[in-house]
Amino acid sequence: MSTAWQKGSMKMMTVLKKINRTLLEMWTGILFVGILCQAVGACLVEDQLLYAASLWFGILLAVAGSIHMYRTLDRALDLDEKSSSKMIFGGYMTRYVILLVILGIIMVTGILNPLVVFMAYMSLKVTAFLQPFTHKFYNMIFHETE
Repeated sequence: MSTAWQKGSMKMMTVLKKINRTLLEMWTGILFVGILCQAVGACLVEDQLLYAASLWFGILLAVAGSIHMYRTLDRALDLDEKSSSKMIFGGYMTRYVILLVILGIIMVTGILNPLVVFMAYMSLKVTAFLQPFTHKFYNMIFHETE
């Protein structure tokens, strides 16, 4: 049993090391914020199902936004300054237009709580403040030093 667990653990470490480190740290921060918001919401919210569905939908949007942001920045870094600036701004606008369309659909249909979805999407911003901690965490996990 111990060797099976060790093999599984080694496979997981290999997979984690293949993921872009910055994205991995962002996803960890987003997940942490999601879990924290779920715990707080469990104590304060009456409609638990609606809150949880809205929260985790917003968290998934934040993960998708982080992937789009990474891909946009990765492509923009290969361009000259003017083109790079345009591409980064275009990516930014694309993410927020898509978010506004999704929030509009949510508001019209009433299927989820748009404020909770938006709050969860903003976990993408909170993740920037958590990055020093997630970076240290993964340095410890991967046995790396600065």
